[in-house]
Amino acid sequence: MIWEHVKERLEAVLQSPIQISLIPDSEWHQLVEDQGESQEGLSRSVIRGEEVLFFISQDHKEVRVLKINGSKLSISERKLVELTIESKQTVEKKQFGSYLSEDERKSNQLRDWLLQQMERGTGHAELPDALASQSSLYSTKIPLLLYGDYPQNQRVSYTELKKLLESFFEAEIILIPLLEKEWLILAPEVLITSGSEERDGDEEESVEQTLDALGSGLYEMLANEWVGECHLAIDFPVKPAKSLFATVLKLRETIMLGRSFHVGSFIHLRWELRLEKLLHLIEEEEKTDFLEQVLRGTDHVLDSETVTTLEHFFTLDCNVSETAKKLYIHRNTLLYRLDKFKNETGLDVRTFNHAVLVRLALLLYKVTKRK
Repeated sequence: MIWEHVKERLEAVLQSPIQISLIPDSEWHQLVEDQGESQEGLSRSVIRGEEVLFFISQDHKEVRVLKINGSKLSISERKLVELTIESKQTVEKKQFGSYLSEDERKSNQLRDWLLQQMERGTGHAELPDALASQSSLYSTKIPLLLYGDYPQNQRVSYTELKKLLESFFEAEIILIPLLEKEWLILAPEVLITSGSEERDGDEEESVEQTLDALGSGLYEMLANEWVGECHLAIDFPVKPAKSLFATVLKLRETIMLGRSFHVGSFIHLRWELRLEKLLHLIEEEEKTDFLEQVLRGTDHVLDSETVTTLEHFFTLDCNVSETAKKLYIHRNTLLYRLDKFKNETGLDVRTFNHAVLVRLALLLYKVTKRK
């Protein structure tokens, strides 16, 4: 976001912490009136207690401001901040004002509303009817969160990305730019229902399988034709008018859990990370104690080959034959590896209780060994 960059630069120059906040417009106008400041123009500031508030923008009944400790701010520094803000407002207006399509303007309004909810720290909020109706958010959509691992100085065009996504989906989508490198995609629900009548009953895919396939195809296209590596989180279809903000929070959590527990994975499905979510909530000391009790100082046996073997074994429901096929090894080779692990740790993953313990230990080992 442009104002985050402005904030960082001003903090470096003024050597003082700066906050971006929202205040009621009535409070702002009262401060302006009390101090006899002119309300003309965009770049202006008022004093509130020991703070100086600098006007950034107004949306509905709230004003977004920069807050700086006034006791450390000289008159010239205050004017410098005002000029910096005014300059950025002019640039933003030229870049994102008259040249924006109506579609992108609507997306930016949705982005601003979402960011306002994040600044407030709310856990749930429904979209205003005006925003929901203008973007057709009362119908069910498939939510996807895209995070691009492209260089910080590289800009991604909204128009080009939206065109690329609609070409892939072969349907109109809603694209909302969030924070830096972060994009919310709302795709039509028909993408997971069309074609179901063509499948035989025995071969019908579950919603989870269909969403997984959709995400895999999208990730492959983006990795090859976009700007390289990216992360993609997917959730079940929702009605954005009621749950857009809550959905964004869930998708962000999904990417965080996926990147923490499954390094090297780029597609993150919320329904496959339930156990990881539960483990994430455990205190670090408890995680360490659990590992020590289960592995009992034998964590040296968890080399890459052993970890890969165990993960495939658990993914395939502890089926020896299927795991051997997946790993392209002989069944006896797999049994040898499992017996070796049992002899060194005392844990036989072919039994249910030990399999559960080792599965949990593997997940915790990944996040604790990196800290």
